[in-house]
Amino acid sequence: MEIGLSLGSNIGDRAANMSTARDAIASLEGVRLVAQSSLYETAPVGVKEEYMHMSFLNAVVIIESETAAGPLLYLLSGIEADLGRERGEDRYAPRPIDIDILYAGNECIDSGGLTVPHPRWAERRFVVEPLAEIRPDLIIPGSSRSAREILASLNDRSGVQALAVNW
Repeated sequence: MEIGLSLGSNIGDRAANMSTARDAIASLEGVRLVAQSSLYETAPVGVKEEYMHMSFLNAVVIIESETAAGPLLYLLSGIEADLGRERGEDRYAPRPIDIDILYAGNECIDSGGLTVPHPRWAERRFVVEPLAEIRPDLIIPGSSRSAREILASLNDRSGVQALAVNW
């Protein structure tokens, strides 16, 4: 099944965190990396005022996985923990890596702390722009528009900039 993942990092060596996470995901049993977007430098969204100066690197990776979304979430949480992510009360606190499941094939899941497709993916330019880069015609379950069409409809073009870096 094709699964889209959003990756983000705003502390430490952000590019290295992103590459390490991508490589760890690709090395999971039954997972094959299919595509990856460019890295995007993005303004933080939803964070406390004291973290507003800490910009993110964001990207989207597409994998083929034999593992279902629920068990995959557990494995992805392990990668986050291995890279130093500590979960606390502030879900938007700075973090070396954040990995979200954007979609998992045509599945719709709302169970056990997992909601797929991600409930806010289409509102977040830092997700939609890299997704539209590598899957412009993708229509995620629950949406009637492609990633490209959703990107074109987002008014705020500030705060998201593609970087010319290999990762």
